[in-house]
Amino acid sequence: MIYTKKIKDAIRFSIKTHEVYQKQKRKGKDIPYITHPITVGLILSRAGADEDVVVAGILHDTIEDSVEEKKPAMPERIEERFGKKVLDLVMSITEKNKELSWEERKKEALKHIKTFSHESLLLKSADVISNASETITDYEKNGEDIFLKFNAPKEKIIENYLKVINTIIERWQENPLNEDLKYLAYGLRSIQKTGFIFNNPAKIIKYKDYDEKMLIECLICGWKGTPKSSGTIEDYDDLFDVSCPNCGKMLIIVGYPLVK
Repeated sequence: MIYTKKIKDAIRFSIKTHEVYQKQKRKGKDIPYITHPITVGLILSRAGADEDVVVAGILHDTIEDSVEEKKPAMPERIEERFGKKVLDLVMSITEKNKELSWEERKKEALKHIKTFSHESLLLKSADVISNASETITDYEKNGEDIFLKFNAPKEKIIENYLKVINTIIERWQENPLNEDLKYLAYGLRSIQKTGFIFNNPAKIIKYKDYDEKMLIECLICGWKGTPKSSGTIEDYDDLFDVSCPNCGKMLIIVGYPLVK
């Protein structure tokens, strides 16, 4: 059975939490919040996740985004209804201390991703794909104004997305959602038209200073490696360049000598 009782119960629980009790909308929009966890569950199902991971995806924001005055979802209730594994997965991607600043919370979250199990990484991947895809779509429709609803400037929002994507990919090379994450990274970088990315252009070096095993780092998403390991070398008549394999940022430009 694919559409199991546990999944149906999770959908009902998530609807009651986000729609009935919390009365939530997507940030800055007149769209029911429940569309996000349902999307995450769908992505996980398409990725071949097992039942508990799909259930955790549907429930993943019920604790983090519950307001105490509006009948919040309690961890013990989730464990009672759906089991300890589901609760552990939900808690693994739940921000614990909302009193911290936006930057501190994202820094802590990034640190936690480095300790995730494969199932938590899959859950986090689906969450990022849903949120980042929505951000890109909203940007295409409404432009720069969409970033006014966030608690951080555009450059910081995109930079955080890219660092999270890179960390997930580095932690689990066989993640079935990696190609989706890389596709999103290109989309996010394409709307990063000002700020950090343009203040950190590709480094231009001479061929004599180039080594295919030299260490390079992407200041956008945090990827580290060598030109050889990047697999992104593009060769032209008088130069070649190397880009980040995860977010597409051009990292170095190498000029050939007059005679190759």
